[in-house]
Order: sequence, then structure tokens, then C-alpha cells
Amino acid sequence: MSQKPAVRIGVIGTGFISSHFVMALDRQEGYVASKVLTRRDPASCREYPRPDLLTTSVNEVIDNSDVILECTGDAVYATDTIAAAVSANLPVVTMNTEFHVTTGSYFVGKGLISEAEGDQPGCQAALLQEAREMGFEPLAFGNLKGFLNNDPTPEDMAYWGGKSGISLPMVTSFTDGTKVQAEQVLVANGLGATIAQKGMIGPKTDSMQEGANILCEAAERIGMPVADYVLSLKLPHGVFVAGRHDERQKGALRYLKLGEGPYYIVLRHNIFVHLEILRTIKRVVHEGRILLDNSASPVASVATIAKRDLEPGHRIGCGIGSFDVRGEAVQIADFPGHLPIGLLMDGVIRRPLKRGDVLTLADVDLPDSLALRAWQEVEARSLGRLATARKAS
Repeated sequence: MSQKPAVRIGVIGTGFISSHFVMALDRQEGYVASKVLTRRDPASCREYPRPDLLTTSVNEVIDNSDVILECTGDAVYATDTIAAAVSANLPVVTMNTEFHVTTGSYFVGKGLISEAEGDQPGCQAALLQEAREMGFEPLAFGNLKGFLNNDPTPEDMAYWGGKSGISLPMVTSFTDGTKVQAEQVLVANGLGATIAQKGMIGPKTDSMQEGANILCEAAERIGMPVADYVLSLKLPHGVFVAGRHDERQKGALRYLKLGEGPYYIVLRHNIFVHLEILRTIKRVVHEGRILLDNSASPVASVATIAKRDLEPGHRIGCGIGSFDVRGEAVQIADFPGHLPIGLLMDGVIRRPLKRGDVLTLADVDLPDSLALRAWQEVEARSLGRLATARKAS
């Protein structure tokens, strides 16, 4: 009997996720890394585990792949490379929250594109499926965050980045809250939820039940589930889904150590990042099903907030992980014309801005890009849908 050919996975990006995912494929049967796209000189990537796979040609990656894994964390670049993959009718799996909350909605309906398990949004999507199968009625999708500092110093971030082995922009975006804000915006848009307020609630408590109660009560007031986070140094790293269950199960749930209710927590405290991606690749390749996307008409976005006063002419190379700005969850309808932080690449400030200002597209000169045009289309669609709904009501 002839053996089925291995599924060829083309990888875009050469950072932490890419490197360790390619390593992990050595222990998997039926799946191989085919080509890896880099923007660097391949000869300079000596630390990469498979330098023989590196190329600077997106077409070479596409021509040698059955599925694409995009994991750069760069929304503008990902928009271009994913557009090329979609044009070639290749399915795409991402570990790139930043892409989804910036331009991911533009691609909904154009191709098969899914965020992967392994990062908090994908893990929440998978956990939601489990919770619903057990009869839970979700009210809150929660991310457990250990520490936040909206304006960390470059010195502290260089220390922690070196200690953890991740880049300075990445550790900065984790610390200043941009990452958790983006993750929960993707969850809100993709799982039919919303955000409770600008910047989210983010209760600070070492009691997971108290945090879940606060978020579930907010969801009950709003009338729909919320995506948010709980901040605590003592709680385990992970994600949770919280909500109600059949009142007749109260005694059994008490026996199972889920408390008195009415809000129960389904917790997942292990997040294995790159080791989980292959599950979603299998789902997409063999079943043709996505796990999570940003929806065609999102309700929330990640706006750009000034960390300090900014003067005209000041250039910001990359908004995410910057010491000039950070990202914060907003309702698109409340901030029309805002600048999504994922779009802020090589931007030049046009007018004086104060610390705490929400930047708009009119405040910054940006290079023309598919990402910019895609976002403008997404925003117009979302605002138009909201206006239609208001008229109907």
C-alpha cells in the first residue's frame, strides 16, 4: 500500500513561534515544513533550526505548500502574504492576533483562514466548544493576566525580553496591555461577544470566582457575552469560560467543586503555544473548518493610545511594542476613524497629541498599503451594519 504524501506546511516568519513549531514537526508523522519565508538575509539566520528551508520569495513558499502558517505578529505584512496565499487557493492558519483584529475581517469569505489553538484566543474558542457541549451557557470569555504596566521603561523591557528570550517589541506589547487587549477583541468579534467598556474591565483579584462573577454580571447587564481578562499574580496562567448552567444541575456542580453558582467556571490553565498549532492545521486541511476568525463585521477594535505627548513630525516605526503608544480595546461605533494600532507602521505624526489621546487616521501619515485599504473597508462595513440595525430597531 502506497503511503500518503506528507502535508507540506509553508511557514511565514522566523521568530519564536516559527522556530519552535518547525522543531516540533520533527516528532510528527505526515506533516513537514516545506519552506519558511523571511524578510532577513537567509545567511544571517544562523540560529534558525532549519536554515535550508529559508527563502525570501513568498511565491516559492506558496508553490511548495499545501497549507500556510503565518506567525509574524505583523498585521501589515501578514495582510500582503495572506492575500497572496488566498489568491493561490491555499488554506491559512495563523498565530497572529494582530492581523485578525486589524484586517482579518477583510478576508472572511475570501478564503479558508483560521487563528490557531495555542494562543489565548484560539484556546478560548476551543474551550467554548467544550463548555457548550457540556451544557454551559457562556457569559464571559476570560484571559488570565499576571502583570500589566501601561508605560514600562525600555530598560525594564530589555531585561525581561532577554530573560525570556523574546523580542523587545513583543515583551513590551505583553506588558503594556496591547497584547491582551488585542486577544480579547479577537475573542469578542469571533465568538459573538462584545467588550464591556473601553479598555475592558480587567478586575484585579486573586479570586477567579470573584473575577468571573464581575464579568458575568456585566454580561447580564449588557445582554450578551463579554470578552475580558482578570489580573492577578497568584492565579494560574490560562483562559476560562464562565456562565450559567441548568439549575437542576446545581447540586451535581457543587459536588464537582464548581461552587454554588449561579456562575460556573470552565478553566484551562495550560497554554502550549506552538505545540498546539498542528491541531488547527489538521482541522483546516482535513475538515475544511476554521476555529476562529474576526468575523465579517466586527464590533470591536484595538485603538492606538498615546503613552506620552507626541509632536508633529515624530516617526513611529511600529505601534505594537512601541514606547510611544499602546493598544486599547474600543467599540468601533464609539470611535469612528480611529487608528488601529496594527496599522501603525512607519507613521509620522501630523498634529500635537497629548498623553492618553486616541489616535485617528487623520492624526498620522501612513504609507499606502493593502492593510490600510482593507481596514477602511472593514470599518465602513461595520459602521454601515450598525446604522442599518439602529434604523430597523
